[in-house]
Amino acid sequence: MATLICGSLAYDNIMTFQGRFREHILPDQVHILNVSFLVPTMRREFGGCAGNIAYSLNLLGGDARIMATLGEVDAQLYLDRFENLGLSTEHVRVVPGAYTAQAMITTDLDNNQIAAFHPGAMMQSHLNQADRASGITLAIVAPDGYEGMVQHTEKLAAAGVPFVFDPGQGLPLFSGEALKRAIELATYVAVNDYEANLVSNKTLWSLDEIAQRVKALIVTRGEHGAQIHHDGQCEDIPAVTASQVVDPTGCGDAFRGGLLHGIEHGLDWATTGRLASLMGSLKIEQPGPQTYAPTPEEIDQRFAQAFGYSLR
Repeated sequence: MATLICGSLAYDNIMTFQGRFREHILPDQVHILNVSFLVPTMRREFGGCAGNIAYSLNLLGGDARIMATLGEVDAQLYLDRFENLGLSTEHVRVVPGAYTAQAMITTDLDNNQIAAFHPGAMMQSHLNQADRASGITLAIVAPDGYEGMVQHTEKLAAAGVPFVFDPGQGLPLFSGEALKRAIELATYVAVNDYEANLVSNKTLWSLDEIAQRVKALIVTRGEHGAQIHHDGQCEDIPAVTASQVVDPTGCGDAFRGGLLHGIEHGLDWATTGRLASLMGSLKIEQPGPQTYAPTPEEIDQRFAQAFGYSLR
């Protein structure tokens, strides 16, 4: 089984503000907002939704095939990483003269985030053709260049490949009609609770109406776990308590790696959601989106500790 991971690749510049944004942003003064946050520490991490999701799925033993774009100027670091991880670069396109997408993320002590993003080569994601990837049994369309996301949903649906539509940070680019089209083409939809409300507002569809159009609607809720709407019912997925909360960056992508693994292997939704929740918890215990590295045995052990039964 091979899963196509369509989405962005980026370098994440991650900074921590040793305070709380809410103490420095005055709600009645946002029209003249002018703030600067001192960030004593900074790390540069491998990121982007496709990279993060593929990393999570790879930890679980999945065959993750990344379809994304890198900029020629700084592509080699990521290409070397894929080789070290044993991840295929067959569908990774290097765009001449461009930088790889860059995220600048500042997190405060309440785990709130302020981010800036330079899309770079990501804007050329439509040059990739999802229907040309062979041997694919599942896919995800994660945040990427807008044209690429739209094209991937169309081509995967036409090719008969089941896929997860995960609009994420790309949501502001979609009109209500474009969202409706993507949802109707998708097999599954994955969003967080804020995004779920935004999708509902844009499409004028309730969550129940969205869920009726797909096999499952997955809504993550941070520390409150997740909900999986399927077959006219809602499965409540508990959060897994982390041993320490270090960095939330990439937790949603780690969750999606677990989600894809569960779908690939035909696990029931309760187990699939719990595995996804565990992957998000394992990620939050480490800095950066791709630095957690549990073995499959450690994942099984943590799962059994959290839920009282084994994955095997």
